[in-house]
Formats: sequence, structure tokens, C-alpha cells
Amino acid sequence: MSEPRPLIVRLFSWIWTLIVFCFRALVILSLVVLGVGIWAGSRDQTPVIEDNIALTVIPFGDLSDQIPNDRSRAFLQRFSDNKPTQTSLREVVDAIDAAATDTRIPSIVVKLDDMAGAGLPQLEEIAVALRKFRAAGKPVYAYGDSYDQKQYYIASQADEISIDPLGSVLLEGFSVYTNYFKDALDKLGVQINVFRVGEFKSAVEPYERNDMSPEARTANQAWLGDLWSLYGSTIGEARKLTPDAANRYIAGLSAGLEKHKGDLAAYALEAGLVTQIETQADFRKRMIERVGEDDDHGSFRQIDAGSYLAAVHAEKSARGADKMAVVIVQGEIVDGDGEDNNAGGDTIADLLDRARRDDKVKAVLLRVNSPGGSVFASEKIRRGVLALQAAGKPVVASMSTLAASGGYWISMDADQIWAEPTTITGSIGIFGMIPTINEPLNKIGIHTDGVGTTPLAGAFRIDRPLADSVKTLFQLQIEKGYRNFIEGVAKGREIPVEQVDTIARGRVWSGKAAKELGLVDSLGSFQDAETALAQLAKLTPGRYQLNEMQPDRDLFKQLLGDLFGKGQGMSGQGNIYGALLGQLPGGALAAPARAIGDAVRRLDDPQRVYAYCFCTPELGGR
Repeated sequence: MSEPRPLIVRLFSWIWTLIVFCFRALVILSLVVLGVGIWAGSRDQTPVIEDNIALTVIPFGDLSDQIPNDRSRAFLQRFSDNKPTQTSLREVVDAIDAAATDTRIPSIVVKLDDMAGAGLPQLEEIAVALRKFRAAGKPVYAYGDSYDQKQYYIASQADEISIDPLGSVLLEGFSVYTNYFKDALDKLGVQINVFRVGEFKSAVEPYERNDMSPEARTANQAWLGDLWSLYGSTIGEARKLTPDAANRYIAGLSAGLEKHKGDLAAYALEAGLVTQIETQADFRKRMIERVGEDDDHGSFRQIDAGSYLAAVHAEKSARGADKMAVVIVQGEIVDGDGEDNNAGGDTIADLLDRARRDDKVKAVLLRVNSPGGSVFASEKIRRGVLALQAAGKPVVASMSTLAASGGYWISMDADQIWAEPTTITGSIGIFGMIPTINEPLNKIGIHTDGVGTTPLAGAFRIDRPLADSVKTLFQLQIEKGYRNFIEGVAKGREIPVEQVDTIARGRVWSGKAAKELGLVDSLGSFQDAETALAQLAKLTPGRYQLNEMQPDRDLFKQLLGDLFGKGQGMSGQGNIYGALLGQLPGGALAAPARAIGDAVRRLDDPQRVYAYCFCTPELGGR
């Protein structure tokens, strides 16, 4: 029989039990209060649209084709001074389109200082909407402290472009640069076993070379040239300048600054890129003269795009029961469920299956903004497209900034493929990568040895060199995957396999070139793709709901993640590579080691086969 615990021990045990109870009660109470707050926040009063009020378009952060429906994050944002990190492209475009025919909205004011990342096709969608607004006889005014290349593309569509006296318009051209790791890998002793088909499949080059291959240089120069040419002609037409206005502006920068004694704003005015140089206070005074003053804020009367669109939606009567589902594939395509910043193959396939099983969904618009990734995950999504078509529901793919490699894989069987002229697509090819780190381990005194029952037993360990026989097996698998890819493209786009092979081999194309090659059916925006899909599905315009499908998310899991942070550390193989390589002598190799670890972490296909394109252009600015 055990002796009773001393009183002091029991006392501390009671105190600890009380502390734990109070802590749990506090956490539960906090979650309840926050949950009530989120519920109450979702029931905010819908804003009212007054007469003669300006619509303001002020994007924050990156333009995004899809922002997760995260109520917890939206609620916590109310208590934060931080600006949003993303702006919905659809929200901006839809608000401008609605305002074009709204007699209460006489003008639009565009302010772009806080817009960061965006793709050229996304910018073009906003530009098209602004052109429609102006075609309705309504002016657009742009104001900026300065304009980078992305911001100016939108601002160029305005009737008047104002800039701060200390501001600038920074045009620089488009580029693609990346780091190459071959020398670093040799010094680390890391062996990157690469398997690929196609001389243009340059995603693996950073691990094999110290510079860009001639094939990649040729292909990149071609599609970058297409994008830059379209950029120049668009702003040239908008400002009534020559199509080479952007090149002339860049070429004349040195002489222009010398003439204006370093005044970048004055040079932009002389070049015709802006129409006014004025402070924000002066700009506001001019807008007050047009729409009146808001006494509460001391500025011109205005309504932001999000509030305006919410009010418009509230005013509209309910539409018919038929739905057109929108499924958005944004970011890298990864195996499993994925996260907010990528597209999980299981998650997207589940959304497509839900659309298939929903009798009210008559068609699906697949919006793609992805460089690809896992072949296995991409194939799951493609099978979801085929299942929809087998159920009699047409699918149209709408390509955004980037729909290459795996992004093209999931699109190739769509009834129609739409892209912008500046969309980056193609990159039809696959590769495999198996890094091995037996030499770095040897350097720090770790050695691997053992036995197996067959030649394949233990053959894929990262701490052993890859045998030649295994390399042969992998290359055969990659070649089969490439045949599957080009045969799928041939069937889906009705192009002979031999012809597909000549335009595939990993080469990247602009949307304009892809249309000429037959990889894309039509050039146009999201709205153009929607119209085409409605015709295929025999849906009457205005009599169907456009329903963006998003994965179901647990509210309290979201809330806990946002309150306490989500794990950002590497896991799995990426963690192993990064941690072990970081221990090697030579601090200069720490950054390459981390980069290698990050790359490996992203490559999560269960078969280690990837349809991925490192082909996002640098558009300048932040």
C-alpha cells in the first residue's frame, strides 16, 4: 500500500490543476468570443451606393485569381493595421464592369501605389474593363506617388495620369533570371540525378549547369519578346504614342534626365506617359470639384470596389437555378490536399467531382494560373475534367498569367482553351530529379552500408549513390510520361502526335504563339471564356449563377492557425537536405544549400515525376 503524498505535493498538484483548468477555460472563451465576432462581422450592413460618387480601384498586394474564403483571417484583419496582402482580380474587374452601366458612378479613380505582384494577363483584364468603362463615356483618373512597370500598364488606360512631383515612371523591360547551382553542388558533393525529355525543358538546368542553355535562351527570348511587344503596343495605343514608346522612353532616359536635371516626373510628362504633375492634395481638390466632398474624410466622395460590388450583389434579384461552376487552379500543383498558396491535386479533383455530382451545375470553367508541378496530381485533375465531360457537362479552360507544363496538362482535354496573348503556356515536357547526398555525409563522418534482398532494395535512399540500372529505369519512366503527355495533347487538341512533339519538348510559348500553333483555341479574357462556355452549355446570359467553388475549411482550425501561426519549416526530404548541407564547412554554401532544400521540398510527386515550368517573367518593380 503506497504512502499518502505530502501535503505540499498535493497543494501544488491542486494549484497546477486549477491553472490548467483556467487556461483551457480562457482559450475556449476566447474562441467563442472570436467566433461570435466573425459571425457578427459576416452580417455587416451592406453599403449604400449614393448618386454621383467615384468608384476607387486601389489594389493591395498581389493580384490573385482566387483568395481563399477565410472568415477568420478577414475578421482578424479588422484588428490589424497591416494592409491586405492580396486583392481579388475578379472583384476588381466585376466592379468596373458593373460601374460602366451604373448611372450613379460617373468616374473611376485608380491608385496603384500598394499593388505589388501581378501577371500581364491579369493587368490586361483590368485594362480591358477600364476601356469598356471609358467607352461608356465615363472618365478614368489615375494618381500615383510613382509607377512601376506593372502599375503603369493599368494607369496608361486612364484619361488623366497624375504623378507626384517627386515621382517617376520606371519602365525597364521584362526578364528571366535564375540562380545556377552546378559549381556549388560540386563543392558540396551533392549529386542531382536528372531525367528528362526535351531540350527545352529548362526547369532542371539550375542543377546541371552554371548558365542558361542556348535552347532555353532562344525560347525565353522569344516569349519574353512577345510579351514586351504587346506591353509596348498597349500603352502606346492608350497614350496615343508609337508602339515602340516604351523602348524609346528607356533609351532616352539618360538624356531626358540630363535635360530635366534629374527630374524623373518631368521626363515622364515630356514623354507623354503622364498628363499631370501634382501632389495628392491637389489631385483630391480636383476630384472634389467633380463629385463633391466627403465631410467625414475630407476627400472626394468615393466608394471602394469591394463595398460597391457587395452593394450591387445585394441589389440584384436572384437568378435562375442553373449554375456555372468556377474551379480555380492557382499556384504549384502538389500531391495531396495542398495549402492556400498552391493547388492540391486531391482538393481540386474533389471540387471537380462535387461539380459533377451537383445537378444544378451545368458547366465548369477551369481557371488556371499555375506553373504545374506533380504529374500524379495533375493527372488526378485531368481525370476530373474527363469525368465532367462524360457526365455531359462541358469544361472550358481559361488561362491566366501562367498555365504551363502541369498547368497545360490539366487543360489539354477541355472543350475549349482560352488564353490571353501574354499568357505563358506550353512547356509540354516532364522531368525527374533524385538528389543524393552520400558525399556530403561522408565529409562530416557519416557513412552508409548494408545489404538488401534485391538490387532495388534500398536503391532510392538519398544517402546512397544512384545505380546506373536505376537511372535507366527512371529515364524509361520519364520517356513514357512524355509520350503520355504529347499523345494527350494530340487527342485533346486534335493535332497529330508528330506535330505536337515538334512544338513540345519543354518549350515555353506566349499565348499569342500558342494560338498560332493550335495549343490554344481562342484568345480572350475570363469573361470571354465564360461567354463561350455558356454557349456550349446552352445557358441563357443573366439566367445562371456563376459559382466559384472553394474547398471546405474548418473555421476554428483556420482561427487557431491565424492566431498562433502556421508551420513554415521544411519537412521531409527538403528538411534533410537543407539541414545536412547547412552543416558542411564553408558559410558561403549555406544559401545554395537552403535553395536546394527548398526545391526538393516542393517536388513531392509520389513517382518523382514532374511537369513543372520555372518560367515566370520578372515584370519589374517590387
